[in-house]
Amino acid sequence: MSEQASGSCLCGRMSYSFDKDHVISAHHCHCTDCRKMTGSGKATIIMVPTEKLKLSGELKTFTITGSDGSHVARGFCPDCGSQLVSYVEEMPDIRFIKAGSLDNGDWVKINSSFWSQSAEPWSPVDPTCPSFTGNPEP
Repeated sequence: MSEQASGSCLCGRMSYSFDKDHVISAHHCHCTDCRKMTGSGKATIIMVPTEKLKLSGELKTFTITGSDGSHVARGFCPDCGSQLVSYVEEMPDIRFIKAGSLDNGDWVKINSSFWSQSAEPWSPVDPTCPSFTGNPEP
């Protein structure tokens, strides 16, 4: 039997769950947009197929044009503002879960870092993980 992962926003209005067996991968992203979105040195994301994610509540989204020209929609709770899920509109089959919103994230294993060229000296790329200077090539 598969193990479920779950998470929620700060106020509890929004929540989600997915089967850990469906996780594609997990990454740190050091791009400027992710840094500004988190207010930190990076965003830690878990890639999950859209069809495998169960979302409770209705996210508010803010869409930007990313560094590579794609359209990134960032989903957050309309009440408390917690970031939960994002996705690239040109890749509708994958959702990026914000790892910090997990109820229990002790199982998360980071596969790589993206946008290492943008990493701040005070939040460096983990040298033990593969890294990409921008987005990895598909």
